[in-house]
Amino acid sequence: MSDTQQKPKAPDMVWDLSSYFPGIETVEYEQFMKDLESRIAARREAMAAIGPLTAATRPAWIAALLALEELAPRASHASSYIGCLSAADSADEAAEREDARLAKIWAEFEKAGLPLDEMLRTAPDAEFEALAAAPEIADSQHYLRRARWSARHSMDTVRESLASDLSVDGLHAWGRLYEKIAGKLEFEFTDEDGTIQKRPMAQRRGLLEHANPAVRKSVFQGSNKSWERVEHVVASCLNAISGTRLTLYRERGVPHYLAQALHESAIERATLDAMMGAIEESVELSRGIVRAKKEALGLGTFGFQDLAAPLPVKLKDEFTWDEAKRAVLKSFARYPRLQEYCDRAFRNRWIEAEKRNGKRPGAFCTSSSLIRESRVFMTFNGTVGDVMTLAHELGHAFHNEVMKDLRNMRRYYPMTLAETASTFAEAMLVSELVDSPDTSPETKAYLLDAGITHGAAFLLDIPMRFYFEDALYAERSSGELSVTRIKELMVAAQKRSFGDTLDADGFDPFFWASKLHFYITGVSFYNFPYTFGYLFSRALSERFRAEGPSFAAKYEAALEATGSRPAEEISLEVLGEDMRTRAFWKRVVDSHARDLGTYRDVVASLKK
Repeated sequence: MSDTQQKPKAPDMVWDLSSYFPGIETVEYEQFMKDLESRIAARREAMAAIGPLTAATRPAWIAALLALEELAPRASHASSYIGCLSAADSADEAAEREDARLAKIWAEFEKAGLPLDEMLRTAPDAEFEALAAAPEIADSQHYLRRARWSARHSMDTVRESLASDLSVDGLHAWGRLYEKIAGKLEFEFTDEDGTIQKRPMAQRRGLLEHANPAVRKSVFQGSNKSWERVEHVVASCLNAISGTRLTLYRERGVPHYLAQALHESAIERATLDAMMGAIEESVELSRGIVRAKKEALGLGTFGFQDLAAPLPVKLKDEFTWDEAKRAVLKSFARYPRLQEYCDRAFRNRWIEAEKRNGKRPGAFCTSSSLIRESRVFMTFNGTVGDVMTLAHELGHAFHNEVMKDLRNMRRYYPMTLAETASTFAEAMLVSELVDSPDTSPETKAYLLDAGITHGAAFLLDIPMRFYFEDALYAERSSGELSVTRIKELMVAAQKRSFGDTLDADGFDPFFWASKLHFYITGVSFYNFPYTFGYLFSRALSERFRAEGPSFAAKYEAALEATGSRPAEEISLEVLGEDMRTRAFWKRVVDSHARDLGTYRDVVASLKK
């Protein structure tokens, strides 16, 4: 069913996509798509004819960059629209058809950019500097220099084209094999009534949040038995993906296996080292979170399967949609622009929240720089967790709002900064609800538990993944790793993070197999950017807590600069602190001591 055919039961909970297109089966949409296809074909032909960068071809390359800058938002506009339709109705055949069409369009768009990559790769320094200084594009030097780094750490066009073709049946094929294995894998566990259950592996994570510790342990053990049956195949996938990357890095002149990940994250190695060093220096504080969680759960034993366990409290607070909206708006009262934007998003129906069959799971925010609007997708069930999700996704939307008037080359921000505004907004909501006398003690405990559980994830779990992947790539440079060795590296990384907070048999030697992130072929080290984003956002939140609304202008300047300045420069300008120093990160990590103390007090009060 297309967006024009939907008959919403609750109109204020169903988004309005009419500013994108009147509908997918309309003349306006089809004309837009055909025009997009024809523009990309013309651009590809025009750019192929320009040739190397010289003083004579500089005007043509400037025009080409401007043309691509105008073209990219049109392609992403279509992607955003189809993504919205597909998420809102997984049975929408028209959206499925157009999604396949878009895949081909994006492939052609990437091919159109190959001559630009070749120009950036081969251009002499003096010619590139003259190009970057041209008045028409001088404000986009951050984007251009990052693009030049990528181009200069690539092979020539012929070999890159061959590598792209080979990756279909090579690198990406290993990733698809893993996804196929994980998608078909099932495991058995014993339910709380003693019944043997069989479930798909996709349900493992949710079941590890079961209230019964015996069920969690059975799920943990049963799922790992299933992974053990396919461990050699999955290990082959991991060896092939990491080995292929290392080979390509060598041929592209990438100096270190972390260099590509650091470039994609737009941070310096010194910044990563300072952050990880601070986390290790304050690791006992982070482990204290796990110990407090164990005490709150009243468990005598504690393993990896218990890290996300819920508190044994019954929540009394349930929210209607109107109450959720009021809670979000009230929590942003100290930030008028954010509050006004969210109110406008509610009034304009930019949020898809209705609970109905056919919707995809999860939540996301998508935006179109063509119409300068965002849309939020979620399913609202009335829980406090849903209200937190609403605030989180609206934070993403506000980030896009702050950047909406920037030119396209200044709107691309890295994964390290992608969660800044969302985490900031969610923190404001949680702070308001925890401080409110109208919030029940049980809900306050839930909110604080969610907060410190996130803290443990970002300060222990995510660093553990980094330690493992770092060790994996270091050893993979010398040859393939055995299943036994991979397990050893995994457990060693977990012990390095969690120490004695987990039982001797409570570690997870198969985490490397069960975690999809290690098998994403489009990006490596899909871990440390999460911790970076969480801690940087927390630093901004702490400053807002101290300075109040007067800090809003600096905060928005930080968001606006995420696509045009390095993170290190943003921190110096907005916070006056150098994130390349361990002291900056340690102060942020140590701020969790306050949260931990409050959590212990609230949990203790519930036991009285």
